[in-house]
Amino acid sequence: MSFAEIGAAAIAAGIDDMYASFLKGDRQGFDSHLHDDVTTWETHLPGPLRTRRELDSFRDTRDAAGERPVLDVMAATEKRIDVWGDTGVARYVLVTRDAASGLEQHTRVTDVLRCLDGRWRIVHHHAELVRP
Repeated sequence: MSFAEIGAAAIAAGIDDMYASFLKGDRQGFDSHLHDDVTTWETHLPGPLRTRRELDSFRDTRDAAGERPVLDVMAATEKRIDVWGDTGVARYVLVTRDAASGLEQHTRVTDVLRCLDGRWRIVHHHAELVRP
């Protein structure tokens, strides 16, 4: 297996672990996949968040208001991952299902990752809700 294939497999496993951590309510496990300077651009966010500190502030406010989504499915599908040295790009469709309503959503995601100290960390996350 080539270095790029090993890296792509590690990135795929990390993405799966990150979303499994979200479902378990394990914020520390989720955050272990994010770089401190991660930029986060998502359809539902109040604009681009330029650091994990900004992301944490958003999540703290959301959670305190009781607005954290409760999901029973959160899975990255249709993954396409490329690796060039210590840089990787993952593109996938994130499928979520609301635990109460059963509403399913699909989101196109692009994550840019860097391998730092032997671990792949997301340095940029871009997610756009797919409109029906």
